[in-house]
Amino acid sequence: MIHQYKLNGYNIVIDAHSGSIHAVDGLVYDIMSLYEDMSAHEIVEAMLKKYAGDPQITEGEIREALGDIEELKKAGKLFAADRFRSIKDMKNTNTGIKALCLHVSHACNLSCDYCFAGEGRYHGETALMTLEVGKKAIDFLIEHSGKRRNLEVDFFGGEPLLNWDVVKQIVAYAREIEKNKGKNFRFTLTTNGVLIDDDVIDFANREMHNVVLSLDGRREVHDRSRRFLDGRGSYQVILPKFKALVEKRGGKGYYIRGTYTHRNIDFTNDILHMAELGFTELSMEPVVSKEGDPYALTAGDLPELLRQYEKLAGEMLKRKKEGRGFTFYHFMLDLSGGPCIYKRVAGCGSGTEYLAVTPSGDLYPCHQFVGDPAYIMGNLWDGVTNTEKRDVFSGCNVYSRPECRDCWARLYCAGGCAANAYHATGDIAGVYEYGCELFKKRIECAVMMKVAEALSPTP
Repeated sequence: MIHQYKLNGYNIVIDAHSGSIHAVDGLVYDIMSLYEDMSAHEIVEAMLKKYAGDPQITEGEIREALGDIEELKKAGKLFAADRFRSIKDMKNTNTGIKALCLHVSHACNLSCDYCFAGEGRYHGETALMTLEVGKKAIDFLIEHSGKRRNLEVDFFGGEPLLNWDVVKQIVAYAREIEKNKGKNFRFTLTTNGVLIDDDVIDFANREMHNVVLSLDGRREVHDRSRRFLDGRGSYQVILPKFKALVEKRGGKGYYIRGTYTHRNIDFTNDILHMAELGFTELSMEPVVSKEGDPYALTAGDLPELLRQYEKLAGEMLKRKKEGRGFTFYHFMLDLSGGPCIYKRVAGCGSGTEYLAVTPSGDLYPCHQFVGDPAYIMGNLWDGVTNTEKRDVFSGCNVYSRPECRDCWARLYCAGGCAANAYHATGDIAGVYEYGCELFKKRIECAVMMKVAEALSPTP
C-alpha cells in the first residue's frame, strides 16, 4: 500500500508497510499511481499521451522508470506486503504496567472552559491525594511492572501544585526505594503554572524528567479560555513563571502545551507566538468536546486546520534555516529508529500498561476516563478487578478497527486515542474521523519536512 501526495513542491510517496519514503519526479509519481492497476504497456501508452508535449519524456525514459520501481518493489521498499497483521495480539502479552498518571489533585485554581475534567474535579468532589495513597501507588507500580526497569509517573490534576508537598514526598519515597527494587523512575509534572515559585522550579528541574506547561498562545486566545475563578485571564501571571522555569531547566525536557479550539483555528499564530517568546519545545492539541459547544471544532473548520499545519511546517523549515528553529510535538518523526512495531500496532497501552490513579486510589484506563463509573478498573489495594474492561483495551489495535485496516497512516497512529474515540463515538474501538484527518495531515507535513531537510540540508 502506498500513499501519494504533493506538498511544498515535493512529490512524496509513502510505502505504508515498509515505512520507506520516496521523493520522486512528476513522471515517476504518475507511474506509481498506475503501477498496480495497469500493465507496463498500458502505463507507457498513458504516459506518452500525458507527456506528449515534453520531448524529454520518451518511451525509454518511461521504461527505465518502470524498471526502477520494480527494483524498489523487489527490495521491499514499494508496494510491500503487510507483514505485521499476524502480531496484532501483541498487547495481550503480559509485560506489566509501565506508567501511572497520579491525580494528586482533583481541584484547580483555574476554570478553563474546554476542560474535560470539569474544573479539575472530574465531575466529583474536590479531593487531594494523601501521601499514603501516593506511596501505595509507587508500590503498586513496582509490584505490577514485571521485568520493566524504567517506570514513569505523571503528576496530574486538576492542578498538582495545589498538593505540592505530597508530590515532593512521593518522589522522595520512590527515590528511596527504586535502586533496591531494580527500578528507575521518570517523573513528569503537568501544571497550569499559577503556583510555580522558586521551590517548584528547583525541585522540578532536579527531579522531573519532563515538565508540561499549559499555555494556549497569544494572550487574547489564552485568556479567553484559561481564566481564574473570578474571570481574570492567567496569561500575565504564568508567563514569567514559565520563562523562569525553562531558563533554569538546563536542557532537560519540557513542553509548552496549548489547546486550539473553534475560536482560534489560526493556531499557527499561537505556536509562532510561543516561539517568539523564546520557547523551543512546543505542542498544540485540538480540543475534543461535545458537538455544539461554542469552542468545539466544526466540519467547516477542517480545511483551514489542514492548511494551518502546512503553513506551520513551511514556517518551521524557514526558521530552522535561519537558525531559530523549534520543535513541534506532532511533527516529531523518527524514520530510522522510531517506535517498535508493538507500539505501531497497539498504541499507548491505556488500560493495560498505563493507568490513572485518583486521589482515593481508584484505577482508570487513563486520565480521560476518570470519573466515568463504567471505566473503573479497580483500585490500588485490590489491583485490576475489572478484567473484562482490561481485555477490551487489550484488543484495541489497528487491526481490530475495520476503518483502520486499509489506512496508509495506521502504523503511525496505532489506531488513534481510545479516549477520543469513546468521547466521539461512544466506543473505545470506534474511530474519531475528525481526529484522523488532522493526524494524517500532521504525518504528511512531518514527512515533507524530513524530505526537505534531506534534499536541502541546513548548513
